[in-house]
Amino acid sequence: MFLTLSMIFAFATLTDCASSPTGRKQLKLIDSGQMSQLGIQSFDELKKQQPISTDPKQNQLVQCVTNALLKAMGKDPSQWEIRVFKDDTPNAFALPGNKVGVHTGMITLVQNPDQLAAVIGHEIGHVLANHGNERMSQALVAQAGMTAAALALGQDSQKDQLIIAALGVGTQFGVLLPYQRTQESEADTLGVEYMAKAGFDPMQSVQLWKLMAAKTGKGPAEFLSTHPSNSSRINALGKLAPKYVPVYEAVKNKPQCHL
Repeated sequence: MFLTLSMIFAFATLTDCASSPTGRKQLKLIDSGQMSQLGIQSFDELKKQQPISTDPKQNQLVQCVTNALLKAMGKDPSQWEIRVFKDDTPNAFALPGNKVGVHTGMITLVQNPDQLAAVIGHEIGHVLANHGNERMSQALVAQAGMTAAALALGQDSQKDQLIIAALGVGTQFGVLLPYQRTQESEADTLGVEYMAKAGFDPMQSVQLWKLMAAKTGKGPAEFLSTHPSNSSRINALGKLAPKYVPVYEAVKNKPQCHL
C-alpha cells in the first residue's frame, strides 16, 4: 500500500497528539515495532562490517556507564545490547530496538566516565525521543511515494540509505542525514537530565563538547558531522547543566565506573 498525500495528512492528523519526552509535538508515521526491527537490522549489519572490541576494561567502562544511565531512565539494562566497536573515530550511537554502540576512539578521547555518560545519554535521548521515526516520517511526507508498510532493509538501496541515515548511523554507511537543530537540542537536554539522575556530573557535558570541538581542528570529526558542536551549543549547555547539579548531588550511590 503506497502512501498518498491524503493518507499522509490523515496519518499526520492521527499522530498530532504524539509528543517527545520534552512535550514537543512530533510527526510519527512508523510503527514502533517496525522502528525497532530496523534498528536491530542496522546494528546486526554494523557488527558484520566493524570489528568488536574484546578489551575487558573498555567494555566494562561502557557497560557501567550505559547501565547506570538506563536504570536512571527506568529501563532494564538486561534488555539492551551494548557493544564497543574497534574504530578510532570519536563516535557513539544508539538505535531503536535497544542497541548502543561506542567507538574505541570515543573512549580514548574522553577524560572521565562523566563525559562518556554525556555522549551516551545524548544518543539514547535521540532514541527515546523517537527522532529516527520523526526524521523518517518527514522523509515519507516529502517523498510521498515510499511504502510505510514495507519499510525494511535490503530491499532497495536508495530506501536503505534513507532508513539508515534516519536512524542516526548514516556516517558508518557513507550516508549523512544530520539531525535538526531542534532534535539536537532536545537530545542535549535529555542527555544532561539522564546523566544527572544517574549520578554523573552534568557539568562534564560542557567539557565534553569543548573537548570535541578542540579535537576537530580545522575539519569536523565524524561524530560532529552529525552532531554539530559550536559556541552556541556549548553556551546552551553551560546554562542548562547547572540546573541539574542539585539532581546529581542528591544521588547517594553514584556509579563507580573507571576509565
